[in-house]
Amino acid sequence: MSWPSACSGCPGVEDAAAVRFAFTEQQLELRAAVRQVLERECTVGDLRAIAENGPAGGAGRSAERWAVLAGLGATGLLVPETHGGLGLSEVDLVGPIEEAGWAALPEPLTESAGLAAPLLAETAAAAARGAGSSSLVERWLPLVASGQVVATVGGIDVAGTGLRPATEPAPGITQGTVLTPRVVGAGRADLALLAVFLPGSGFQLHLVESDAEWMVATPSVDGTRDLGTVEWSPWPHTLIASGERAGALLEAVADRAALFSAAQLLGLADRMITMTAGYARERHQFGRPIGSFQAVKHLLADARVQLEFARPATYRAADSVARGLPGRSAHASMAKAMASDAADRAARVALQVHGAIGYTWECDLHLWMKRAWALSSAWGDAPTHRARVLQAAVADLATPG
Repeated sequence: MSWPSACSGCPGVEDAAAVRFAFTEQQLELRAAVRQVLERECTVGDLRAIAENGPAGGAGRSAERWAVLAGLGATGLLVPETHGGLGLSEVDLVGPIEEAGWAALPEPLTESAGLAAPLLAETAAAAARGAGSSSLVERWLPLVASGQVVATVGGIDVAGTGLRPATEPAPGITQGTVLTPRVVGAGRADLALLAVFLPGSGFQLHLVESDAEWMVATPSVDGTRDLGTVEWSPWPHTLIASGERAGALLEAVADRAALFSAAQLLGLADRMITMTAGYARERHQFGRPIGSFQAVKHLLADARVQLEFARPATYRAADSVARGLPGRSAHASMAKAMASDAADRAARVALQVHGAIGYTWECDLHLWMKRAWALSSAWGDAPTHRARVLQAAVADLATPG
């Protein structure tokens, strides 16, 4: 299947007919295997234990889930084979990440496998070309690929006009110490790739081991989300990239973050719609299932339509990022905006159809709604990404030819 000819004018797509819009049998099998594993290993009971007791409340089950995902190869999909990974692409990972959304997986699969692992791989590749030292990166990369080490990223926020630093000086502490807020997976991570911005010289990227940092848990609307503020100090021996090279690496992180956040949101929206449809079949009013009422059918159909429009945009973004197309940032932003809107619609419809019970702790729906709300604003909300798409479109129109 190919993109329709209407896409021929899209940024970064020179030949729309050459872009395939179908997953391979192996990609579909991997996705199915991840869903099968998560249905067994990531139950509602597991999610509730974490929501009630914090990430430490499910530490044992978390380690087991991570080991199973690593056994499937999910943690090393984007790592070259020379460093112990599978050497695959974002197109291969987008399905497993979507399944992680379906399951509301509490582990930082996106941050470790989708962001940190390829960032380490790209840093190692640049070092091999003589752009820096690779010893520190090459020591950690195989461990991240195998799942023995959990990694995360932080230090940048996505704005409508580009990237902006998320770090800030730590008040009252040793000069040079910074605080990096909203680091997902900070409590579980063994390794953090953290960015800091220096006026006049731009971004720096540092590789920080967990025993060299201090983390404070950050409250989140989603109680199953491991979110923290990391206090750390940038040193010459932790520096792995700076200046233009660090900026380019962080732009790639932002693209993947938008892409994989969109994929998770697709899974979350799909799960909420499925749960709600099931509830509508079981809940009776006036002697009939509420799902037989036209108003309820329309609500669910509208949510499903919006989801199915967001899905191909996300898959196109995966293809664009994987192939390094010029329009990949716009495609990733389009996916994040559409998936955020779709998940928001799904959550609103689910809550409306469930009625008063949907507000309660006893209803499992809240676990998926809260994750969707948290992810919708992570790495740039929908208005931010629409602004980035508009900026890219205007720049494309201004380009001669």
